[in-house]
Amino acid sequence: MSSIHASFRNARPGQLADALRQARAHTLGLFECAQAAGLDAAIRVPQLRSLNPPLWELGRAAWFAEWFVLRQASSSHPADADVNALLSKGDDWFDANTVPHGARWNLDLPSAGALKTYCHEVLDRTLDQLSRAGDSDTELYPYRLALAQEDMQGEAMLAALQTLGLAVPAGLARDEPFWPQPSEIGFPGGTLHMGSGGEGGFVFDNELQAFPCYVPSFRMDAALVTNAQYADFVADGGYDKRQYWSAAGNAWLMRQERSAPRYWQRDGGVWRTMRFGHLCTLSGPEPVRHISLYEAQAYCLWADRRLPTEAEWEYAALSGHPAFSWGQLWEWTATPFEPYPGFEAGPWREYSEPHFATHQVLRGASFATPSRLGSAKFRNFHVPGRDDIFSGLRTCAW
Repeated sequence: MSSIHASFRNARPGQLADALRQARAHTLGLFECAQAAGLDAAIRVPQLRSLNPPLWELGRAAWFAEWFVLRQASSSHPADADVNALLSKGDDWFDANTVPHGARWNLDLPSAGALKTYCHEVLDRTLDQLSRAGDSDTELYPYRLALAQEDMQGEAMLAALQTLGLAVPAGLARDEPFWPQPSEIGFPGGTLHMGSGGEGGFVFDNELQAFPCYVPSFRMDAALVTNAQYADFVADGGYDKRQYWSAAGNAWLMRQERSAPRYWQRDGGVWRTMRFGHLCTLSGPEPVRHISLYEAQAYCLWADRRLPTEAEWEYAALSGHPAFSWGQLWEWTATPFEPYPGFEAGPWREYSEPHFATHQVLRGASFATPSRLGSAKFRNFHVPGRDDIFSGLRTCAW
């Protein structure tokens, strides 16, 4: 994904219409995977912090687009929509501001068929309205926002299917057929203009405002840490030697009772792993995935390396170096998720601000991220213990 094509950030009405259709088809396809396994009813879904009931996710995707596009809401505040909802209890069911995570298992939601009909109606009305919209960034903002939200939600739904051990049809989870050989790149450093502003197009609130940042010279892996490299860490007792783990990481490890990454299983002399409900042999050259920040930090300490800062990662990604490969997995950085100078919350008020200081920045994209969403400026963020996401790491040194 080192070269991004047809970014949603500058998509025109025709491109947005095609992308919105594709995103909704993807959402419905993922939901049908859960439905086929009998997990369309919330009572059958485990209450994990990393999951939402698939039926709720289905309705939420359409509700979000209805809120910002059809109901012309100026923000995500519950009082800021100008038009009545298509579903009489839609706000009571799908507004994440007012429906706590744990309550989503106890909602009296419509049937799967009814919510699929709702999804189609919202999309049809959205496309009809888009066909009459202007071409300015202001007029296209709600459509781009709805698309970005559904794309991100789609990746979360795919990660949930992995967590639940469910199979997915070919094409719903694309994978990389070739992995670059491990190598290192030296970067001279210099002044990087982080963030976005003034260029036009869509910008997430946590990317505003643009500001200069000096980056000293550094060396960084050209590619992600592989399964083979990480297996050496495991074989050397990396999960048993507490000197590699911070206090927080040690506490996390004790709760997990881990001796290897999530989904790894020892089978004689080889490692095997679970991929969407299927046990397969681990490929050595493939990047190690489902790694928490704590595991990434422990590996770096063992390897006498460190994680890159997000400024270093962005500098490398924007350098145009032909050997720098990214886009296979989200990459943990050494940077806590904090606001850039001059931050102001955008219309989706709860997107960034509630997560400052408690979350860590990941950069890049994953195989499950639509290419239109990928950007060297995009700041993903999760709590340090998350390992259900499609995350890996690369290492860095001065």
